[in-house]
Amino acid sequence: MGWQELYDTASSIVADHKGILAADESTGTIKKRFDTIGVESTEETRRAYRNLLFTTEGMEDYVGGVILYDETIRQAADDGTPFAELLAGKGVVPGIKVDTGAHDMAGFPGEKVTEGLDGLRGRLEEYVELGARFAKWRAVITIGDGIPTDACLHANAHALARYAALCQEAGIVPIVEPEVLMDGGHTVETCDDVTGRTLRAVFAELYAQDIHLRGTLLKPNMVIAGQDATAESPPDQVARLTVHSFLRHVPALVPGIVFLSGGQSEVEATENLNAINQVGGPWPLSFSYGRALQASALQAWRGDAANVETAQAAFLHRARMNALATAGQWSAELEEAVPA
Repeated sequence: MGWQELYDTASSIVADHKGILAADESTGTIKKRFDTIGVESTEETRRAYRNLLFTTEGMEDYVGGVILYDETIRQAADDGTPFAELLAGKGVVPGIKVDTGAHDMAGFPGEKVTEGLDGLRGRLEEYVELGARFAKWRAVITIGDGIPTDACLHANAHALARYAALCQEAGIVPIVEPEVLMDGGHTVETCDDVTGRTLRAVFAELYAQDIHLRGTLLKPNMVIAGQDATAESPPDQVARLTVHSFLRHVPALVPGIVFLSGGQSEVEATENLNAINQVGGPWPLSFSYGRALQASALQAWRGDAANVETAQAAFLHRARMNALATAGQWSAELEEAVPA
């Protein structure tokens, strides 16, 4: 696949104010989600839950791509249609999480480096056969006493660029995800500084490894205070600092920025995304949300087939709210119009 095809795929995911559903929770993570609603995590319950999301009528109006997990891309809907085929048939681009998680960085206490490069070329070839057209690799950056170090930023940026190169070789659009975590009590100004350092390191490596930026998507954090900070970050401040940081560090030719929701609540993530789009920039400023698209649906479902339609309505509402936010047209009044 050439650069034009990569660009076309990346652009289609964020076209018409659409975003990404991150349904790539690992088996361990989705177990934690299911524990909150008293549902046992088995291969079948995980499949049934993803089936609920993917078969929601109208989700394709607001969702341009779905990130799948290794187990999920091998599963099928109730009627036997493979999930990747089901999504593609709705005009939704199937994607795949390919990293193997963040692990302790040797010699750097409190810092992580993401692993998964070994054997990645072969895994990407298989994922292409299974229908994946984009991929995701997440690096996690922790703010703390004396961290992140430049060594941590460089190690994660280097791995992200190597992953991106292998993806583009395989004809898959890489989502580059350097997440500055909300954990801790740091100020919004500290997050702004660390986000800038992180983006500088990432794009330096992407350039050094000759990554075709028009065939990538960036999945970053918003510039926001830590969860334990004494002062919260109002949406207008989040928007101003976030857009200014990205104007300084992200080339305009990147075809889309799809923000992660981090530790934000559903409505908070939507409100902040809306404020960001009211400031605006040269790229589509969209979403790649997991919990911020799914939390209400998960609570409505609770593992009961009788609740599927109610859960789908909750998911569709969240997807619509975030598509409106991507257009800068969300409002609290629209938020309250929750479907019955």
